[in-house]
Amino acid sequence: MSEETIKKEKKKSRRVLTAAVLTAFAGIAAVGLFSLYALRYLGSLPEVMPYDSAVMSYGKADVITMGTAEGFSASLAVGPDDLALEGVELSQPVCAGLFSVSDNTLLFAKDIYSRIYPASITKLMTAILAFEYADESQMVTIQPSDVALEEGSQVIGLQAGDQVLMGDLIKAMMVHSGNDAAQAIARVVGGTQSRFVDMMNEEAGKIGATGTHFVNPTGLHDEDHYTTVYDIYLMLKKAVTYGSFLNITQMPLFQISYTNAAGEAVTKTLYGTDHYITGEDQPPRGVSVLGGKTGTTSAAGSCLAIFSQNEYGELYISIVVRAGGKQSLYRDMNTLLSQL
Repeated sequence: MSEETIKKEKKKSRRVLTAAVLTAFAGIAAVGLFSLYALRYLGSLPEVMPYDSAVMSYGKADVITMGTAEGFSASLAVGPDDLALEGVELSQPVCAGLFSVSDNTLLFAKDIYSRIYPASITKLMTAILAFEYADESQMVTIQPSDVALEEGSQVIGLQAGDQVLMGDLIKAMMVHSGNDAAQAIARVVGGTQSRFVDMMNEEAGKIGATGTHFVNPTGLHDEDHYTTVYDIYLMLKKAVTYGSFLNITQMPLFQISYTNAAGEAVTKTLYGTDHYITGEDQPPRGVSVLGGKTGTTSAAGSCLAIFSQNEYGELYISIVVRAGGKQSLYRDMNTLLSQL
């Protein structure tokens, strides 16, 4: 038996064992659900709890009852906050997770329920609402509030009065991570940016993202704008159900054309932020990165959530956040992808 065959058999056996352990974990968690919530209410457990039941309260982390998310656990990977995997050692202080989408199994976990800042991974939720409610053929007139952003913010350079197709704003937001595009999308879809943020939090509750709270559609830093690795998994799993999502996130660049306030035609080339898609970094042999979202702020560190496929056609979601820089981020992500 070749070394490669032995390696594949070891991976298969490990996944079978992991699935058995996590099935037992989920059963135990379901039995103790009521007790866990009582303890959480009394303040003796951390605010963020794993989503491991078909029915669970959701909302901002310190609110016990804001609604109910039903029927998700059967199609989700569940498991503990930390789950070791042979051959995986990641840098500090990253949080990370590796999830099999094909068989709904958690393969690796490192602080996946800890509160973190998502940076521009936030735009996964902005995109979900855009795909759900926006008219991509709508012409959007950019308003001053859309471009009122802090200095140094990642933008595509829109100005008040520019007229841009909604579909192009979505592409610009996902490929180039344009914050001006995200704010324009939020205003149009929500009516106001404030209402759109309410929609983001409502959608987070619907998909079971119990450890998430948004205050803006961009991911620009705010102490009250947070999520978890597990909730990012939920958001990415939802995002890929929209056919346009992966078509957009597989684009290494996007050429946007629009009309400025003076009636002049403007064309710009916007380059992608995912180094796997642009070719600046390479995944391990046999792994295809299908798309996802990056994010970077000084508080969040370097972050990446991706959807990928191995040579057998099996699908995975892998997430690394709080990395110390791009080099560290892609090194740690490749460590996860090497297990596919």
